[in-house]
Amino acid sequence: MDRTAEVVVVGAGPSGLACAIELGRRGRSVLVLERADRSGRSPRAKTTHTRTREHLRRWGIADDLAAASPLGIDYPANVLFVTSLAGQLIARFEGVLNCSPRRDDRYSEHSQWIPQYKLESVLLAHARTLPSVRIEFGEGLVDLDQDSEGVVARSTVATTGVEQRTACRFLVGADGAGSTVRGLIGATMIGTHGLSNNYNVIFRAPGLADAHSHGPGIMYWQLNSEAPSLVGPMDVPDVWYFMPTGMPADATFTDEEMAALLRRATGLDLEVEVLSSDSWTASRLLADHYSAGNVFLVGDACHLHPPFGGFGMNMGVSDGVDLAWKIAATLQGWGGHTLLASYESERRGAHQHAMDEAEANHALNPSGLYRTGMEDDTPDGAAARATAASVIEESKRAEFYALGVVLGFSCVGSPVIVDDGTGADWRPARDYVPSATPGCLAPHRWLADGRSLYDLFGDDLTLLVLAPGHDDDVRRATDDAAATSTPLAVVDLADEALATLYGAELALIRPDQVVAFRGDRWPGAGLLDVVCGRPLD
Repeated sequence: MDRTAEVVVVGAGPSGLACAIELGRRGRSVLVLERADRSGRSPRAKTTHTRTREHLRRWGIADDLAAASPLGIDYPANVLFVTSLAGQLIARFEGVLNCSPRRDDRYSEHSQWIPQYKLESVLLAHARTLPSVRIEFGEGLVDLDQDSEGVVARSTVATTGVEQRTACRFLVGADGAGSTVRGLIGATMIGTHGLSNNYNVIFRAPGLADAHSHGPGIMYWQLNSEAPSLVGPMDVPDVWYFMPTGMPADATFTDEEMAALLRRATGLDLEVEVLSSDSWTASRLLADHYSAGNVFLVGDACHLHPPFGGFGMNMGVSDGVDLAWKIAATLQGWGGHTLLASYESERRGAHQHAMDEAEANHALNPSGLYRTGMEDDTPDGAAARATAASVIEESKRAEFYALGVVLGFSCVGSPVIVDDGTGADWRPARDYVPSATPGCLAPHRWLADGRSLYDLFGDDLTLLVLAPGHDDDVRRATDDAAATSTPLAVVDLADEALATLYGAELALIRPDQVVAFRGDRWPGAGLLDVVCGRPLD
């Protein structure tokens, strides 16, 4: 072999870097292979949701992402529906996507409107500080072989054509929509292709923010006959995005033609420099399987959906985290076979819920909301806009206030979650109601001393003790952990309000901050065997 690593991660986007960071902070050796250089202002995601920033908080870099924000974290997170930037206001939503930096008991970190390339730069910089993580750009996977002991990855260096062979225990495909890894393990994307055809354009327009009268916002939905579209600020100086929707499948534009379309869509005579422009097709696709042997898929390699709601990239980060801590537990010897096998069953439910929401959001995109006459400055035009405003208020609010989709996922039914009898009652919802039902994200609170409850959870299992009188339970738990070589930390808060919130006096929290068990007594060593996916004696 030319090289060895415990884990090879194919792809240095957010999901791949999240996986590498989660493994690297536990000292596992990781080689990240990335075919492209991932530089430039590619038209990727722009919303880093609360859950992703909570992962960054655990890694100690949430403040780095805040500092990288081109517009500042206090920039108004407003969405406006207009006939055009130069035209009439139809509807307005303020404080969307939980981007406000004000503290909220439901989460430890607010969302952030920031280009994905800024997020990637923060993740990459942090990954490079981890001694056990190595990242190779300009090197792409071409093939792999595996047996029960591990994987041999074959990759090619773009500049030299030299082939490298790397022996590893596990390989993770974080290589996006056109995943090579997915093809190599014979996984097929199932669902609906071609929901709509659209364009993504990144452009510079000096003075655009002051050229219209609608005030600051992160998204302006333009409903007009020229180009139903989204437009909004992305970076400084004066860098914006433009997304015409419902385009003909064969539509092509020169930069000059796209600039002209942008001027017609906004109604503004702009000085426009097109920085990038590409067509894309919205689809809803989910891989029929996420793994084969020691090879796994995360992020867009296993799920694709319309970007309405901003769920895709963020789900990929959580994929990387979920898989990585389970791989690390396996490499460290305390994670059993069932733990790794639970990756797909736990993540698939979260993917399906988010995809349902994204598809519903996409059903009323700018093309679907436009109605003839709504641009007219007449009584009939005003009536058309009023009708549209009612439809928008009723149908689009769920897209911009969907914390339940972001935080309200659940692993109920997972073989490594201990059901307390309440799992059957859990249902996904758009509105987030914190629940300590085993399999749900641990309910968050800000503590009296100003700390986040999540700051007390570590990289391993945490026994959360929320009432006095549990010395014997703690002793039994720590003895069981020592006897089974299971890393377990104990956090004793004796907090009556938290005990009420959690519905129990004890809760076992996983490294991904999911509740694995709750109860009023420690049930015995068998609990750790179930949660860690080990066979019971």
